[in-house]
Order: sequence, then structure tokens, then C-alpha cells
Amino acid sequence: MKYIITIFIAISALTISSCNNESKSPGAADAGKKDTSPNAVAPVQETNNKGINELVSAYLQVKNALTEDNGQGAASSAGEITTAISQLEASALSPETKKIYDDVKSDIKEHAEHIGANGGNIEHQREHFELLSQDMIDLVKTSGSTQTLYREFCPMYNNNKGGTWLSEMKEIKNPYLGKKMPDCGEVKEEIRKS
Repeated sequence: MKYIITIFIAISALTISSCNNESKSPGAADAGKKDTSPNAVAPVQETNNKGINELVSAYLQVKNALTEDNGQGAASSAGEITTAISQLEASALSPETKKIYDDVKSDIKEHAEHIGANGGNIEHQREHFELLSQDMIDLVKTSGSTQTLYREFCPMYNNNKGGTWLSEMKEIKNPYLGKKMPDCGEVKEEIRKS
């Protein structure tokens, strides 16, 4: 009887030890599986988004300055867009994102330079902001974002042709009409953080 109990204890110990080892390190069955937990981030994706996120952050600063009719603030933030572009490593982007980035890079830079050079002419800044926004929307929809963004639309801008922009908040703060009509517009799309 003691012999059976000893064997039972030994088998139990081996089973418990084996279970603990499986939970601590992935086995051969786990090789090649993708980690789909919410906190899992592929190192390449983190590198890819860093430059894009800095570009989006600078863009949002321009947008926020325009909502306050602050042409000088918009001009200053536009300089951060050109800095972000010069520091962005396009070779680290996914092929799809790199293609879009290559298509819009020079336009983004040109519009940022116009916004930056025209701190005293907010209407000219807004014209370039509208074009900049279209490029940024294309880029963010391809690359993703580390924050939820909203594609918003003002139907009254540009003689009722309308204008679209990205915002970090659902609440409308119109960069095209500024303090004159700050809440003119609507959310057209939510771009969830990736």
C-alpha cells in the first residue's frame, strides 16, 4: 500500500511540474502563433507608428490653433510637421503605409510650409490646412493611430463646398470657421486606435 501511495505522489508531482512548465514558456505547439492579446504590440509596428504619430500630433496642434483663430500658433505647429517628416524613417513603414506616405509626403510638407510662412494670413493657412487634412486622413486610415481620431466635416466652409479634418475629440471645434462658428460641423467617421 505504501508503494502505491509513493507512486501516486511521484506521478502527481511530475504532472504538476509539467503543467507549471507549460504555462511559463511556450511549447512547440505555440510556435508561430500570433499574440492577439490587447497589449501585444509587434516591435516593427511600434517603430512604424512612432513617426506617423508625431506627424499626427503636430497636425492636431495646427488644427487646434486654427480653431482658436491663432495663425501664429498654427504657423509654429506647422514647423513641427516639417520636423516630423524629416525625422520619419519611411523604410520602417509597412509596404502599404510607405506607398501612401511616399504619395503624400511632398504635399504634406508643402502645405505645412505654407501654413508656417503665413502666420498673418489665416485664410491662406486654412486653404492649405484643408488640403493637408485630406492627405493626413489618407495616411492615418492606412497606418492606424495610437489614439481614436474623428473625421469631421464642415458643410459651410469654402462657399458651402465643405471641408474635412481630423480631430482627437468628438466635440466639434471647427478649424475652418474658428471662433465665428466653432461648433459648425459633424462627425463623419470614427477611426479607432489600432
